[in-house]
Amino acid sequence: MHNSVPSRLDELLVTRVIAIVRTQRNDEIVPLARAIVQGGIGVLEVALTSPGAMAAIGQIASEVKGAIVGAGTVLDERQAEAAIEAGGQFLMSPGFSPSVLRAATHRRIPYIPGALTPTELITVFEHGLREIKIFPAGSLGPSYIRDLLGPFPDLRAIPTGGVTRENARAFLEAGAVAVGVGGALTGHVPQGSYEMVTKRSAEFRAHLDGRFEDP
Repeated sequence: MHNSVPSRLDELLVTRVIAIVRTQRNDEIVPLARAIVQGGIGVLEVALTSPGAMAAIGQIASEVKGAIVGAGTVLDERQAEAAIEAGGQFLMSPGFSPSVLRAATHRRIPYIPGALTPTELITVFEHGLREIKIFPAGSLGPSYIRDLLGPFPDLRAIPTGGVTRENARAFLEAGAVAVGVGGALTGHVPQGSYEMVTKRSAEFRAHLDGRFEDP
């Protein structure tokens, strides 16, 4: 893989949070993204299961200052190419797709696939990838990340699915390099209440940085 890609991955992971934007309303994606960035989380994964996701990725890339936007739930090469054309700066999947990796490598775009079991991790490792989304992580908890790092010390784990403000620091302390978080930022938000998303995002970042303690 090209030498520039790992350094771009480091840039993605420096804040240790990837915010997942997933919604059923296409007019909410960009405002949600803007609200999250205003709260201090700049790396955004727009799930391709959201209506209008491709157009929103392009709009975020060109209009939301400070955002690094990528596509999530990328399942095949066609989606990968379309997401990159739209302006996606990285690709993420719930599992591993060799065809998505081919598209990402060809275009020198970081690809973070998903895996859960040791066998799945070995498959991804055989393709030269170390940054791996551990999904779904919430029900297994931080101890699962610690257990995986025993036989896989080179794993750069990004637990996703069920990550909350309450358990995010524990995942990082267990050895994760970053966390993927969605519902904890955008879940159960009344339509148009984007200031609530900004507040949650700011509190999430502050909590990870140790500047915010739960009452």
